Amino acid sequence: QVQLVESGGGLVQPGGSLRLSCVASGIIFRTRTMDWYRQAPGKQRELVASITSGGSTTYADSVKGRFAISRDNVKKSVYLQMNSLKPEDTAVYYCNEQFWRERGFWGQGTQVTVSS
Repeated sequence: QVQLVESGGGLVQPGGSLRLSCVASGIIFRTRTMDWYRQAPGKQRELVASITSGGSTTYADSVKGRFAISRDNVKKSVYLQMNSLKPEDTAVYYCNEQFWRERGFWGQGTQVTVSS
């Protein structure tokens, strides 16, 4: 049974930082490209960052230079370090990988709110 459990969200002031975590179970984690997505109110879910099994990373233009994705294959975890946060980063953040995303499976997500 697959599980994706996101945590680490919260309320932060503009310019602040948060580190999100996602623990995966029920997948062969070490072979999978892992992604972080976010969905703001009234908007479509968007891809924020990806990390391949070999550690290569890609980022949406809106977060380049501010966010960093990393992974720990032993802990079956993927992380998103978010710095210099802006109000437009406010969203629910989800981790996922292609196989389960294509089948419509998502975790509960973690809420990030950037506000003064």
